[in-house]
Amino acid sequence: IAEGEPGEGREPFELPRFWDALGQTFQVTSQEATKLSLAFSRPPLPSAEDCRKLSEDVQNAILAVATVYYWLPKGLGTTLRKMVRDATTEVVEGMIQLTDTILNAPLESLSQEQLISTGGVWEACEQVSNLPRGEYNQAAVVSALAACLGVVKDAVEEMEHALVEGQDPYGDIMEDEELGFRGNRDTYWSEADRQLLSSCMGLMKASKACLKKALAAVKAHGKADSPEQIAQLDDLADIANEISPSVDELALSMYPPVNPLAVRLNAAKLASVLKKVLEIAKTSHVCPPSEEGWVQFLTGAVDHNMNKVKNFTQDQL
Repeated sequence: IAEGEPGEGREPFELPRFWDALGQTFQVTSQEATKLSLAFSRPPLPSAEDCRKLSEDVQNAILAVATVYYWLPKGLGTTLRKMVRDATTEVVEGMIQLTDTILNAPLESLSQEQLISTGGVWEACEQVSNLPRGEYNQAAVVSALAACLGVVKDAVEEMEHALVEGQDPYGDIMEDEELGFRGNRDTYWSEADRQLLSSCMGLMKASKACLKKALAAVKAHGKADSPEQIAQLDDLADIANEISPSVDELALSMYPPVNPLAVRLNAAKLASVLKKVLEIAKTSHVCPPSEEGWVQFLTGAVDHNMNKVKNFTQDQL
């Protein structure tokens, strides 16, 4: 499942039928996990015949989950397929873990590990209800962009909070009892640091705005009626996925002691990713003429903040 690719399928693909079947197979797997766990929750152990039946039922449930996953045609989009694949893999891995736990647990009573593993399978099976079920790949890309936006929002808020004038960025770390008050200047920002970091915050805010606008554009104009539209949505989701790690890397390099060159390098990486997102959005069907304004504005904002970062760090080169 993790490495294989679904085929194109011989029969006409019906999305509602697919979701119904996937939901049913996940539900059956959840029930089989419960049966398996209960059978090994207290003595006496199941007979050899009961064990064989339990094993068969678990195996059949998992094979049914995999079979339905393989119904999903490649042509519907890689973003949708990845989300379904991840959910399917989680269910299979959860069942493997539960089986391992039962095999390795003492026979006297239900172990804490077995309870946790059983709950893990239930949780994995419930994820099917959270999968995006709208218009094929469009709903999946909306979901992916919304998830990225949530992570970037949190990173921006955290850094804004840390940069409040006069605040100790490590204030939430306990003082060393032996050394007493931390007087190390490496734990504070200089005025020059703060000037550099204000431009970095500009890039981080541009990242948030970029994802917000792209998400709105996909919701308003995104379509999955042709292979070209599906591919454009996938390209947008793929590059948008790079924003969050790039924001995190920049944020980490912004904490004192600040190495201006490391900050410049991470800022340049983020700026490059944002320019790619804006370029892909601009040339795709989600950006009709009515959306071109924000693309131009954010392109300018990225360039402006990156130029300021370069100016502040020029003497470090």
